[in-house]
Amino acid sequence: MARQVIDGRTALDRAGVAAHTGAAYSTVIHWCRHRARFGFPQAFVRDGREWFWLDEIDAFHAAHLRAKRAELTTIDRRGDPEDLLGSGAAAKVLGYGSYRNLPDTLLDHPDRVELLSDGRVRRLWFRRTVWAVADARTGRQSTGRTPGTTGARKPHPYADDPRLPVAIALLTEAGRAGRDRRGLGVALAQRLGITQRTAQRLLAVAYEASATSLAASSD
Repeated sequence: MARQVIDGRTALDRAGVAAHTGAAYSTVIHWCRHRARFGFPQAFVRDGREWFWLDEIDAFHAAHLRAKRAELTTIDRRGDPEDLLGSGAAAKVLGYGSYRNLPDTLLDHPDRVELLSDGRVRRLWFRRTVWAVADARTGRQSTGRTPGTTGARKPHPYADDPRLPVAIALLTEAGRAGRDRRGLGVALAQRLGITQRTAQRLLAVAYEASATSLAASSD
């Protein structure tokens, strides 16, 4: 159940928050884990489940969007729309100081990919693609969805990734050894030959999958 009425007041669980706000489920988890940073509403527990009041979620989300809109940058509209841009050039078009600030909407959907001699992958986008992402911005962090889409929770783009079992195995190894998750991103990146950013995304999905599996086994 995504929502229920309690004493005349509507409450949402985490899946309900994702569906109501249009955010990815992983984004809702991130808000919850960093509640103080984002000002995310405090949850309450009912029948062993975590719930949030709908009116508090609405107030939070409206404030969150206003803050994000205030951070929107000025877009560079110069150049040929058919030019292919690397991550650094794409960041400059969007007005960012670093390619590390590129939204997942771009990073997860390159127009072309080149395999470099050292095994790394280079993502490329048409300038028109970068402009389209900029025009679709709503002031919120990308949730990994195509700009403008809303609705219920959708599978994470890494949910069916063949590298995911490696990430799950690494998490399992760390758990059995009593280690925390610090440094696992570097270890996974080295093991798979991928960037640390991609490794961290895979670990986030692996952690969620492991938590879901554990919860199901305890029911």
